[in-house]
Amino acid sequence: MMLGLGLFGSSAAAAERLRAEGNLYSDATIIDGTGAPPRPHQDLLVQGDRIMAVGATGSLAVPEGTPRIDLSGKFVMPGLIDTHVHLATPPDRIRAEAILRRNLYGGVTAVRDMADDLRSVGELARASLAGEIEAPDIVYAALMAGPDFFRDDRVQAVSKGVPLGKAPWMQSIADDTDIAMAVTLARGTSASAIKIYADLPASRVKAITEAAHKQGMMVWTHSSVFPARPSQVISAGPDSVSHACYLAYELQPVNLAAYEDRTPIREELLSKDGDDPVMARLFSDMRARGIVLDATGSLFVAEDVKRLKDPTRRKLRCTGNAAIRLTRQAWKAGVAISTGTDTSFEAAHPWPEVHDELIFLVRDVGMPPLEAIKAATLVGARAAGREADMGSIQPGKLANFLILRADPVVDIDNIRTIEAVIKRGRSYQRTAFRALTSDELDHGDHD
Repeated sequence: MMLGLGLFGSSAAAAERLRAEGNLYSDATIIDGTGAPPRPHQDLLVQGDRIMAVGATGSLAVPEGTPRIDLSGKFVMPGLIDTHVHLATPPDRIRAEAILRRNLYGGVTAVRDMADDLRSVGELARASLAGEIEAPDIVYAALMAGPDFFRDDRVQAVSKGVPLGKAPWMQSIADDTDIAMAVTLARGTSASAIKIYADLPASRVKAITEAAHKQGMMVWTHSSVFPARPSQVISAGPDSVSHACYLAYELQPVNLAAYEDRTPIREELLSKDGDDPVMARLFSDMRARGIVLDATGSLFVAEDVKRLKDPTRRKLRCTGNAAIRLTRQAWKAGVAISTGTDTSFEAAHPWPEVHDELIFLVRDVGMPPLEAIKAATLVGARAAGREADMGSIQPGKLANFLILRADPVVDIDNIRTIEAVIKRGRSYQRTAFRALTSDELDHGDHD
């Protein structure tokens, strides 16, 4: 039975019936997300929301009557994972759903929300799993920071109705805090991780990390927590650290005393030629501990372009050149890199932000496209704690993959030749994408 891709979505009931019964995606070139070379002429059997088998075209045992979808000349790769998004600071359901829609139709099948109002994020995550909204899966963190951070306007925006620092998803951690109890409260939000954010000494970063791991939660941190230095953050043993740039605070004789001091890194302290030896020690430790670097590099490169047009813009903590240099050294040192973005495009942009992070890794950092694809898929799944279910085209994993018209290994820009996105077995045709509107995004202050 031959079916064109266009038949999917003809009716919700028919699409759900086909998803439940299964489909054979036939004769594609598969890029499996592990970094292995592409494999041409492959069949992919999906039943329900899972991949059941992958093999050479014509070699699989396929249940009688399974629809066959001809993908001759097409390319299949795992769904992308953005490991650094913010969906609810402040909560705005219309805006969040619009951003999630662009992500899904742009090939993003999972995102890692790095601390927001989890009352809102949890509902978005539920609605996504139930298929009520067009959205990637959402994995999210509860935030912990020092008391001084809770003067930040963003905290007030995500804690309405709860005393500042007392919300289970946004907790102030002081000398006398019962950290084990704080982690237990965070677990009650259904968060997968604790995000360690700011204004904490090294001893408290370590104590939070140990308590979280003891209770089965991951730990995602800023690479410099202020006053905790990057080396102290890394030695605490988190699962991932965010922002390659912030690692360069290790070079300063004394780290900034507080997150609120936004003095940029001193780029002149980096070695003039070749790899920086201080950074090399950090990267060696990260590799030994298996810590993922959520680099967020494209954000800083894009900001440089904006500042050329408007020199009055506030400087970020580093330049694009520093982000490129530090990410490249980390990658060459064997540190696992994921594709986090920590930014949001204007409504007119047709593609999700993670595409730019992929392009950053290939064009600026110098990663081969296969490695950048792995960063955006399998490493992203590992950073989110979902490697058992996501990130690669393998039997038993969720049926989360993209169908492309052109080969992204030849040119990473071909990531934008998406014909369809399959998420948990459901098909989303790119032609069905509804562009975002300014009205959807113009809700409140989302700095």
